[in-house]
Amino acid sequence: MSAYPYLAHWKEDISRSPNAIYMTLADALALSIRKGDLREGDRLPPQRTIAEYLGTNLTTVTRALTEARRRGLIDATVGRGTFVRVGAGESHWRHTGPAVVDLTMNLPPIPQDPPLQRLIQSDIAAILKQQDLNSLMSYRVTGGTLEERQLGAKWIAPVIGQRRTDEILVSPGAQSALAAIVSTHTQPGDIIVTDRIAYPGIRTIAAQFDLILAGVDSDAEGMMPDQLDRVCAEHHPRLLYCIPTIHNPTTATMSLQRRRDILAVAQRHHLHIAEDDPYSLLMDNPLPALAALDHSRVSYVATLAKTLSPGLRTAYVALPNTDMTRRVTAAIRAIALTNAGLLSALTARWMQTEQAHTILHAIQKELRLRQSIARKVLGEGHCMNPDGPHVWLKLPDWWGSADFVAYARRRGLALVPSTVFTINGEPPQRARIALGSAPDAASLEESLHGVMSVLQHKRSPGFADIV
Repeated sequence: MSAYPYLAHWKEDISRSPNAIYMTLADALALSIRKGDLREGDRLPPQRTIAEYLGTNLTTVTRALTEARRRGLIDATVGRGTFVRVGAGESHWRHTGPAVVDLTMNLPPIPQDPPLQRLIQSDIAAILKQQDLNSLMSYRVTGGTLEERQLGAKWIAPVIGQRRTDEILVSPGAQSALAAIVSTHTQPGDIIVTDRIAYPGIRTIAAQFDLILAGVDSDAEGMMPDQLDRVCAEHHPRLLYCIPTIHNPTTATMSLQRRRDILAVAQRHHLHIAEDDPYSLLMDNPLPALAALDHSRVSYVATLAKTLSPGLRTAYVALPNTDMTRRVTAAIRAIALTNAGLLSALTARWMQTEQAHTILHAIQKELRLRQSIARKVLGEGHCMNPDGPHVWLKLPDWWGSADFVAYARRRGLALVPSTVFTINGEPPQRARIALGSAPDAASLEESLHGVMSVLQHKRSPGFADIV
């Protein structure tokens, strides 16, 4: 075993760590690369050899190496083995220290006018004077009160039209709502079809409920109907998950005709749709949601996390009928029970006083400013939407996504590599920049100039030119 001296360190790390063995093993592998015990191009021992030496099972080792590959540390080739990636010392993008500016979180910018902190303080004080504290601090009705559901229906009406209140739910965040919808329509082992480059939240849900994701290729308008038809015919999925407006991360927005074409494919394959719509209300004149075009087939989720604040922990759900409302309510109760009373009261107050629209308009204005800054600094050729909160950055030929993000992190810039979003196939040479998480427009502009500097840096080719 002297040929692999670093295994002794891995074994020691596992014995001391309280964390899951596979995560400790992936961290130990990353540390060995950073210390130089493992170098770029080095071949790792066979997985069975590692498992025997560490006294663990083969499944745990496989899981650890899968995590290391996700982090961009290793490459595996059938018949050749597992090797440390070129640039792996720079690829541990999530664990290389704090960034000067974190551009990973897709948050709406905090508006200065109206001053949000002062507004929250005054409104909470008013709520505590007007409402019973015991009620605010107690458990709430799952799915929201009648008044809260009426306010939610009014908020999303510009996108889905008028809906009956008994088809509307209030959920503690979009992720809880999506998990409830998915669990209502599927059983373990079922297939969900989605974009090949997809929002990571659906991957989390699929893993939790033991579901399989099948990716569909997209173009400038999003998911391609003919590709969806092919995947449906081949895999017979139970559910379609999609973000038709300002897709995360690609920014694609389906045209009205594309929406109708997607619905036609879903109808042909008897497919229910979970429509995730975080961004439509950032636009002045959004297109009708899929749920507006096909009431009976679509479960619709619109979170306030991207239009007002994730701190409100509120999403509005529109369902096809009262029976589905009942079933999804039960699922939300099992997953998250209910919304927080004080936050629900604040959200309702903002809706009633129209303060929510004032905040929304301020966020729209700030995001449009930030998008114009991004276009000025980064130039053309990247995927952007003038109303959206993020940019899908196109990388030059010499940068792979994981290596680019790792190098940017060393320069004090935190971005998200395309590997995080890729359901199947090769990750594109892209990275996502979240524009709302920078504290102000000036900080964002400075950070984007840093991104441009990294884009223009030509890293050493390492072993890529060896034949």
